[in-house]
Amino acid sequence: MKIEIWSDVVCPFCYIGKRKIEKALDKFPYKDKVEIEWKSFQLNPDQETNPNISTLEHLAQSKGWSMDQTREITSNVVNMAAAQGLEFDFEKAVVANTKNAHRLIHLAKESGKGGEMKERLLSAYFSEGKNVDDAATIISLGKEVGLAEEEIKAMLESDLFEQAVDQDIYESIQIGVKGVPFFVLDRKFGISGAQADAVFDQTLEKAWAEYAKENPVLKMAGAADGESCEIDGNC
Repeated sequence: MKIEIWSDVVCPFCYIGKRKIEKALDKFPYKDKVEIEWKSFQLNPDQETNPNISTLEHLAQSKGWSMDQTREITSNVVNMAAAQGLEFDFEKAVVANTKNAHRLIHLAKESGKGGEMKERLLSAYFSEGKNVDDAATIISLGKEVGLAEEEIKAMLESDLFEQAVDQDIYESIQIGVKGVPFFVLDRKFGISGAQADAVFDQTLEKAWAEYAKENPVLKMAGAADGESCEIDGNC
């Protein structure tokens, strides 16, 4: 069963929501039968990268708030993240356009590392104050999850995966995504936002029940592997 997740790498609730779906899956008996696909979404496609100010300063300026007001308002999000074991530091977070970060995730998908790349970018942005639109940073983060430096450079020097990112965003519009994170389970059930844990648990169960009707899963009796002869004739 596939779970598609539209999210942005600078969206705090996307990181919190990622932990919530992971927590639900950790308890799910058919976790190994579930595939997660990360879909691109940009909260602000026209955002100009500006490493000279923090996300907190940018938010204060755009909203007309004082820094004290901004810290107070964002403290609730910081506390929500902490409850999921995440450390957010908006004072270090760098204002950045996320198009290249999403392209990097698509590159990582090709070698089955899309989830790892997504996690690394979220951590880099929210906890480490890294500029996720900086070429050297993108190369370094990609190499950390096992991508080849030459492939990352080739991507950055071309328009590779730009169409894939745009297609994800277009698809989100087609299915009615208004905000992120947005979770689509088996193309039949949706969860909008980082909702309560029970919502993830219950929706996962409902989606699996529907999926299992069309895709029966064998329930094994006794030990996982008893004595047997293999297909190649080994006994």
